[in-house]
Formats: sequence, C-alpha cells, structure tokens
Amino acid sequence: MLDQFLTDNWYLFIALAVVLGMLAQGTVIQLIYKIKSIGTAQAINLINHDSAVVIDVCEPKEYAQGHVPNAINIPLGSLSSRINELEKYKGKPIVVACRAGNRSMKGAMALSKNGFESVYSLSGGLVAWEKGNLPVEK
Repeated sequence: MLDQFLTDNWYLFIALAVVLGMLAQGTVIQLIYKIKSIGTAQAINLINHDSAVVIDVCEPKEYAQGHVPNAINIPLGSLSSRINELEKYKGKPIVVACRAGNRSMKGAMALSKNGFESVYSLSGGLVAWEKGNLPVEK
C-alpha cells in the first residue's frame, strides 16, 4: 500500500525535496561562508566593544532616509567593484545592513568571498533597528 502511494505520488516527494532545499539554502550559505545572522543587541555589542564596522548595502536614496550611525554606504550592486575601499577593515568585525535584512546576506557573502573573516548580517535590517528604538542617522 505504501509502495503504491509512493509510486503514484512521486511528484509530491520531488516538490517536498525542492521546498526543503529552498528553506535550507540560507542556512547552508551561512555555514559555507561563515556568516552569522545577528540581532540588533548583538550588533550594538560588536560596534561598542569590538569596533565593528557597519556596511549599509542600501541604495543611496534609502541610505539618505536613515541608516545605522556611522555606517558606510556601498550599494549591493557596486559592492564587488568597491571591495578595495574596505580592505582597511579586514581585521575588524563587519556588520552588513540593509533596509529589511534581505540584501545584507548577499553583501555579507560577497565580503566573505573576498577574505573578510568576521562578517555578520543584521537580521531584520534597519527596520529591526528602528523597531528597537535605536538611533538612526540621516
């Protein structure tokens, strides 16, 4: 009976495998590139105690509307071509931020690929930062 179900519904198992693969993709990328997703409290701790540098990968218009204080703005689309601007920060923890936390993981991955060892992605981005009533620079 179970064999018949599996045979008749093979496509459901393929769909399940695809969905599980998509769900695990973010975690696998984090493990491969050694990127940690952190919350605002951890980010503040890194900034205050370990002199972490915040890289904001938002577009300039978004950045101008508000960002983590002292964040360096390098839009995600130009991060790879401007990576040399960040060489002096290679030995420091880097916190990558964006508006909602979606682009920051891609930015963190690009930094990790280029030899930055202590890279973090700000979970929830500036939205989470503002929700925590943390200071925003304009």
